[in-house]
Amino acid sequence: MLLSDIQIKRAKPKEKPYTLNDGAGLSLLIDVNGSKGWRFRYRFIGKPKMISFGVYGEISLAEARRKRDEARALLAKGINPSEARKAEKIALCFSHENNFESVAREWHSSKKASWSEGYAKEVLNCLERDIFPYIGHRPIDQIEPLELLTVLQKIEKRGALEQASKVRRRCGEVLRYAVVTGRAKYNFAPDLVIALNKPKQNHYPFLTEQEIPDFVKALEGYQGSLLTKYATQLLMLTGVRTVELRAAEWKEFDLRNALWEIPKERMKKRRPHLVPLSTQAVEILEKLQVISGKYLLVFPGRNDVRKPMSDASINKVIKMLGYHGRLTGHGFRHMMSTILHEHGFESAWVEMQLAHVDKNSIRGTYNHAQYIDARRKMMQYYSNTITELY
Repeated sequence: MLLSDIQIKRAKPKEKPYTLNDGAGLSLLIDVNGSKGWRFRYRFIGKPKMISFGVYGEISLAEARRKRDEARALLAKGINPSEARKAEKIALCFSHENNFESVAREWHSSKKASWSEGYAKEVLNCLERDIFPYIGHRPIDQIEPLELLTVLQKIEKRGALEQASKVRRRCGEVLRYAVVTGRAKYNFAPDLVIALNKPKQNHYPFLTEQEIPDFVKALEGYQGSLLTKYATQLLMLTGVRTVELRAAEWKEFDLRNALWEIPKERMKKRRPHLVPLSTQAVEILEKLQVISGKYLLVFPGRNDVRKPMSDASINKVIKMLGYHGRLTGHGFRHMMSTILHEHGFESAWVEMQLAHVDKNSIRGTYNHAQYIDARRKMMQYYSNTITELY
């Protein structure tokens, strides 16, 4: 006989637990403490099994019957309801642990060892600000292209087109990581580029070869700090990043062999970088030895010699020379790249000098001495060209 809600509510506890049957394997266990719990008993591969459907009050009679019918449907397909429930719980837990934010943080942790501390922090801050609040909670394999596109368009509406492009690429890296680790089917982020506005390419201001003579002459006559003057000249002759120059330590230089090896800890891509020094660059370093040779740093700070000089020092020199808005410290790299390419030097040599990673997977395999002889001749040619303009 089928149960009714009135019969269940009137059921009182006894000295021992007892059951009320509803049929087709569904029963209600009345415990001695008065609790009433649903049970479903069945046989699978000839063995008796039982699973709980919850407590009456939380699970109604109608819902318990629905759960029983679902379990019987699984049995008809040869599926053990108990195992199906465990798989569902695992899938739910897996879905929570593999939401976009969890996977993104895992990807970030796997990559940050190869990044500088500043860049790693920038990447994470970007995701925390622009992505996690919107789709961070979503299981990564359930996110649709339109969801991410909507978030990226929010960034575009702020007028931050370059930021939207950068965020799209980083989300693409996360999705690609999810694919290779078996938690997503495909990386759709690259496809979104056709629906986004293309940001304008804003290169750092730099001088053309025709504009260099006046600048070099002005720099030679600079009457300010010799330390910042030499730093500006050395930056122009080596093509390193400003931060790599400012934090340079004397132990990194081998002036006898005209080489400067920047350790991987100070490089953007976490790879040691070998910089061949022209005779002009060596002469500048020899002058610097008189000023800062007794310190750890080549360019010590004015107020604390244990810290590098200010990151604004070189740009301040450029501004005082009247080139504000026309040139920046970073612009020297673009200036060098342009001139060397125009003079016919191999692109691979130039890119290696600038510590760029070759996109070709074979040629990009890192060897810190790669092209060193060719780059030594190239940098001497470049320095000679610049020196002739003094």
